[in-house]
Amino acid sequence: MAPRSSRLRARRGFTILEVLVAMSILLVGMSAILGLLSFGAAMTRTAALKSAGAISVEAIAADLEESLFPLVLDPATRQWTVGEPVAIERRELANYPGVTYSARAIGDPSDKRPGGPLRYRVEIEVEWTAGGRVRSKTFQTLMLRQVPFGERLRRMLVEKQNQESGAASATPANPTKAASGGGSQR
Repeated sequence: MAPRSSRLRARRGFTILEVLVAMSILLVGMSAILGLLSFGAAMTRTAALKSAGAISVEAIAADLEESLFPLVLDPATRQWTVGEPVAIERRELANYPGVTYSARAIGDPSDKRPGGPLRYRVEIEVEWTAGGRVRSKTFQTLMLRQVPFGERLRRMLVEKQNQESGAASATPANPTKAASGGGSQR
């Protein structure tokens, strides 16, 4: 019976080889998991940077729509017209510290209008600092020479307010509106 009890004692623990195999399997699994986690973090960072870049490009386009074509008072007609595009050099982008852009507009040569071309190709160069290095990206877009949206909206509201105050002053039934000179707030 002695041989049987010695066999039981030998089977109670793991051999060093079994421990080494189990540890190596665990090590390979943990390395794979850590590699996936670092890859996922890098992909998240890249996606965040691309998203911020797209939002900043939209902000640049909105800024250009408002400032690329200045309003000019025509002395002959005393009317405001849209002037030629201005060159923008290294303008800081609002709410995006460290991001600057430059823009140049080139008129469409096939557009032969009396007041100048309506369509412009705008070359935009964006600069920012990342990792201690100045980086830049250039892209192009098409823009129309027109009164900026903010100015059109302001004019529409002012004209509407003037029409309302003119109608109110023409009718003496509403003296407070006529005396205040303003329209209703909306």
